[in-house]
Amino acid sequence: MEILQSADFWIGLIKIVWINIILSGDNAVVIALAARSLPPEQQRKAVLFGSGAAVVLRIALTVVAAKLLEISFLQVIGGILLLWIGVQLMSDDDGEEGHGKNTGSMLAAVRTILIADLVMSLDNVIAVAAAAKGSMLLLILGLAISIPLVIFGSTLMIRLMERFPVIVTLGAALIGWVGGETIASDGAFSGWMVTHGWVHYAAAVMGAGLVLGLGIALEKRKARSAA
Repeated sequence: MEILQSADFWIGLIKIVWINIILSGDNAVVIALAARSLPPEQQRKAVLFGSGAAVVLRIALTVVAAKLLEISFLQVIGGILLLWIGVQLMSDDDGEEGHGKNTGSMLAAVRTILIADLVMSLDNVIAVAAAAKGSMLLLILGLAISIPLVIFGSTLMIRLMERFPVIVTLGAALIGWVGGETIASDGAFSGWMVTHGWVHYAAAVMGAGLVLGLGIALEKRKARSAA
């Protein structure tokens, strides 16, 4: 194909892959948190299905992302969703047993991955779309190449979470941070944020603190009810 012989094509492809490497760190954390309590076989399926479906979703989202970002309070809703996901993942019960529950958990994990990726990708896909410069082939190839990168990152994070449980808490705090940033980035606040830039960081800190506080409170309540 003639397009494959174009230097611009390869430069654009490298840009998209690099953007996805940089921006997929938080997505890998979400996937790892959502899949960590599943059996190893279920973990692999959740990571594979979740990563693949998230990339397909991101391709579709790229087409309409610019318009979506113009809708007032959409990112506020998305940020609240992320805060809720962070609390749920932090207080996730690792002690589920039974094949039926594991299957349900895998479906729930994939659903959580998709919702979180949808929210966190609203800003990210703008950068990817700019690098693609209107080329759907370039966009699809770049995002498809990023799938193994996200899968590898998620698998590594799961192993680290098993060895160092504190990473679960840090991961949940990261989701809360992104949730707070997402709320503060809503177009409805853009004019006000120009003169109050510090609010962006304050919202991120508050988001992280809220997820940690509610997550710890839920864990303590579970411990008391189990006693």
